[in-house]
Amino acid sequence: MSINAARLLKRFIRYVQVETTANPEVETYPSSRGQLELGHILVNELREMGLDNAHQDENGLVWALIPSSVTGPVPTLLFNAHLDTSPDASGKDIKPQIIECYSGGDIHLGNSGQVIRPAECSELGGLQGHCLVTTDGTTLLGGDDKAGVSVIMEIAEHLLERPELPHGAVQILFTCDEEIGRGANYFDLAKISATAGYTLDGAGADQIEAENFSADMLIVQAFGHVIHPAIAYGRMVNAIRGLGLLLAELPLDRLSPETTCDREGFIHPYAIQGSVDKAELKFLLRDFRAQTLDDYQQLVCAAAERVMARMPNLRFQIDRNRQYRNMSDYFHSVPHVVDFALQAFEVLGRRGRVGAIRGGTDGAMFSERGLPTPNLSVGQHNIHSVLEFVSLDQMVAAVEHAVRLLEIWQLQGRS
Repeated sequence: MSINAARLLKRFIRYVQVETTANPEVETYPSSRGQLELGHILVNELREMGLDNAHQDENGLVWALIPSSVTGPVPTLLFNAHLDTSPDASGKDIKPQIIECYSGGDIHLGNSGQVIRPAECSELGGLQGHCLVTTDGTTLLGGDDKAGVSVIMEIAEHLLERPELPHGAVQILFTCDEEIGRGANYFDLAKISATAGYTLDGAGADQIEAENFSADMLIVQAFGHVIHPAIAYGRMVNAIRGLGLLLAELPLDRLSPETTCDREGFIHPYAIQGSVDKAELKFLLRDFRAQTLDDYQQLVCAAAERVMARMPNLRFQIDRNRQYRNMSDYFHSVPHVVDFALQAFEVLGRRGRVGAIRGGTDGAMFSERGLPTPNLSVGQHNIHSVLEFVSLDQMVAAVEHAVRLLEIWQLQGRS
């Protein structure tokens, strides 16, 4: 199978130079105009390929449908990626650096002083000989998820150039604001003709992420009493100190992101604001078992009770917001959605691996709403940081895998 790697690289470089940073501080959707701009570019490119049905809807989502190349009833598949990039690092004025053939060792990122070191990035050891794209050390790269966007666009062009390749219809969906938890806000199952979907938003190569954290947010508000410090004796109740005591009640050596790995969940205090009379602390609750989130909430509530026993005039209000659930809970309707992806790797002579992601994807929400959607690798590395990079070779491998996956679905998914 011959994939046009040079075209794929040019495509990726073109897309990352459109600033699409998601902004959690605004209520508009999408949260940044760059997402609309990139979506407009993609629609034009899809139409130039011959997909006259490509369009950007009123919410900024990009839709397109590649017709089936075979006769008879064949399942339609959906491929999804997101247009936005993380607000954790700047996405403005990205200057991609291309290493045509990585020979090993440290990678110095421009004149920034930033270095990607194999000792700190173990996957570099397996990427010698690959074409890598890095940042200049001052911004993120945007491979999360413009690597996925680029791969899907290359899949589309490859299929349309090769009408003899057997596949069912392919629905393309590019979403917005995934990085701030709003990617599925305007996902309408009524618009979906697919039997199953795949998000192309994963790290490395040859991985199928078929599980993800179940996730909720806990919002803890502390209410104190403010009065001038000069006359505060016996009267002031400091909400900030109350939250400090609450945090001190939580385990320091376990149940946090920095002390857990693999299938261990956590309670993550990640944002705090306030003053003496009122302060707010937000927690992320994460675990592969949704029931365990209840235990985490109880742990925080018990800690709050102990703090109020020490500060009787302090009051807490604790609210819990549901976010998303483990996608594997919803695969029972289409169990072969993972099996077929593994078979596609076997056909290519590669060993696919099924794993779990310690986070979430739009596919988790799609799955809960009725479209089973695991996540596939597209060559991302060191995401959400100025040390981010992608492997072009792994992006090419993602295109190859998708083409074989479509072939397997049209052969085995008819029943």
